[in-house]
Amino acid sequence: MPLKIGEAAPDFTLPANTGEEVRLSDYKGKQVVLYFYPKDMTPGCTTEACDFRDQHAAFSDVNTVILGISTDPVERHKKFIDKYDLPFLLLADEDHKVCELYDVWKLKKNFGKEYMGIERSTFVIDKEGKLVKEWRKVKVKGHVEEALQFIKEELQ
Repeated sequence: MPLKIGEAAPDFTLPANTGEEVRLSDYKGKQVVLYFYPKDMTPGCTTEACDFRDQHAAFSDVNTVILGISTDPVERHKKFIDKYDLPFLLLADEDHKVCELYDVWKLKKNFGKEYMGIERSTFVIDKEGKLVKEWRKVKVKGHVEEALQFIKEELQ
């Protein structure tokens, strides 16, 4: 079932790099940037994570939490966070159930090979838990600034 802007964002519980279980609904009262990315430690994903890191204070200033999700295990997330000093939680969706819930688990092609993986996507969820914006097939350059600008202009 496709996600619809203005409807409740699908709730979920996933393990975080801290070892705790995180529920999306734990963040009611705050805006959430939920970003799905293919793989820790890869060039595009590292650039995106570092862009979110560099703008973390600006997102906090507008009452917004950043949550990253990939299918990497918690231990790999910990290494990624430690290496790049990431100040936000990374969630492990190893069975890609949440990826499927948000319709980002897609057939991909690379060098002639087909495989299932995450289509880089970002969702903004408002204080009431409603989906207010989505970006799919995200191009990393300038994306974090665009998401921050949307929140400042539309949710403040």
